[in-house]
Amino acid sequence: MTPTHPAAPTPWIGAARSGASRFEAARSGAALTRPARSVAPRRGSVAGPETGRPRLSTAPGLGWVVAVGGLAFLLGRPGLHGMTFGVPLLVAGYLALGGAALVVRERHAGSAGAPLGWGATLGIGVAAVLAAGVVAGPFPDRRVGVAAGAITVAAGVAEEALFRRVLYDRLLRFGVVAAVGGTAVVFALVHLPAYGVAAMPVDLGAALLLSWQRYASGRWTVPAVTHAVANLLAVT
Repeated sequence: MTPTHPAAPTPWIGAARSGASRFEAARSGAALTRPARSVAPRRGSVAGPETGRPRLSTAPGLGWVVAVGGLAFLLGRPGLHGMTFGVPLLVAGYLALGGAALVVRERHAGSAGAPLGWGATLGIGVAAVLAAGVVAGPFPDRRVGVAAGAITVAAGVAEEALFRRVLYDRLLRFGVVAAVGGTAVVFALVHLPAYGVAAMPVDLGAALLLSWQRYASGRWTVPAVTHAVANLLAVT
C-alpha cells in the first residue's frame, strides 16, 4: 500500500475549493461591474444638495406672474378708496399678495453676500426712519384705530415680500446694482398714483434704503420690519 502524504488534499476537496473560489470571483466581478441604480427626482422637483431627495419647487414663470399681478394690485389701490367694500378688498388683496409672494421659491437666497448681517442693517434702517420723521417736522394728528394700524403693517410686509423677495430675486441675475436700483425705481413708480409726483423723491429714497437692507442683510424680512415701522409712524 502506497502511503499518502498527510498534507496533500484529497482530489474532491481540492476541486470543491477551486470551484468555490471561481464562484466567489465571478460574483465579486459582477458586483463591481453592475451599474449603480439612480433614483430620478420626481417631475417638478429639484434634488436637494445634501441628501439627494427631491425638493419641491415652483414653476419657472410663477415668480413673474406674482410680480405682475402684485404690481397691478398696488397700482389699482387708489380706486378702492370710497368703495363700499374697499377696506375688506384691500385687506384681502394684501393677504393674497403676501401669501403668493411667499410661495415663490427664491433662486438666489443668501448668494449676494450679507456684508453687515441683519442686526446692524435693521438698526440702521430703523434709525434712518426715525431721523426722517424728525427732519420732516411734526405731522397733523393722524392717529387711527388698531385695525387701520394692522392694515398698514400688513401692507408694508406684503409689499416687501413682493419687491425685496420676488422681484429682487429675479433681478439679481443681472447683478446687485440692477436688483437694488431696479426694485427701488419700480417701488417709487408704483406709488405714483397714490402719492403723486411730489412724493416721488421720498419714495425713491425710502425704496433705496429698503433695497440696500435686502442686500446688506441677505434677508427680505429686515426691510419688511423697517417698512412696517415706517408705516406705523406715519399713522400714529
